Amino acid sequence: MDLMIRQQQTLALVKARGYVSIDEIAQHFAVTPQTVRRDINQLADAGLLRRYHGGAAVDSSVTNTAYSQRISHNLAAKQRIATAVANAVPDHASLFINIGTTTEAIAHALLQHRGLKVITNNLNVAKILSMNDDFEVLIASGKVRPDGGVIGQATSEFFKQFKVDYALIGISGIDEDGTMLDFDFQEVSVSQEIILGARQVFLAADESKFGRHAMMRLGHLSEIDRLFTNKVPTENYLKQIHAAEVALTVV
Repeated sequence: MDLMIRQQQTLALVKARGYVSIDEIAQHFAVTPQTVRRDINQLADAGLLRRYHGGAAVDSSVTNTAYSQRISHNLAAKQRIATAVANAVPDHASLFINIGTTTEAIAHALLQHRGLKVITNNLNVAKILSMNDDFEVLIASGKVRPDGGVIGQATSEFFKQFKVDYALIGISGIDEDGTMLDFDFQEVSVSQEIILGARQVFLAADESKFGRHAMMRLGHLSEIDRLFTNKVPTENYLKQIHAAEVALTVV
């Protein structure tokens, strides 16, 4: 089959299903997984789909990728980012931590700290951090999503009670004008309260978040203090980061 035709059909298949594994694509076209990976890499480099561990997906501005796919996507990068964030957090600090697979990686990286007090709306984060007996972990009330996120008006009201040292937040996307984007308006409302209630805000975002589209505005890069990522952003993003006087850490 002609390369371009196969890639076009691969893209059509991924669009139709939302996510397709490499093995499924290989069987569909009777080619090797290595051939599929090359096709996916070319399509991803062209911005037509997004690579995931074991497969590919097409981004939507209205629906987030499934949690099972997000948790393995760019895992090594998330772990490096998480280590850098954890290193910037001192012992005996108070923290907000929001929903996201990157913040869950940060929770793992924080386990060697001492005396942390953590308020979160992420059940996975709470479970991870509760393994350290020296931590005090508070979980917000509200509606529980399948990915372990807790959202709703009650959740937002809960966070209004606190003023903490650091907010450690993840995000679904960052636009070129510096707008931080997410998919769930209730999650956004909670994250906005988290930002307002912290003395310093650390944003953890791997390279895939730059240019990714989501329909809800969470805020602007000017509202955060430090940005942790795994790759130097493009010039347009660097202009926004510098104009907002955000400290940039690339791991």
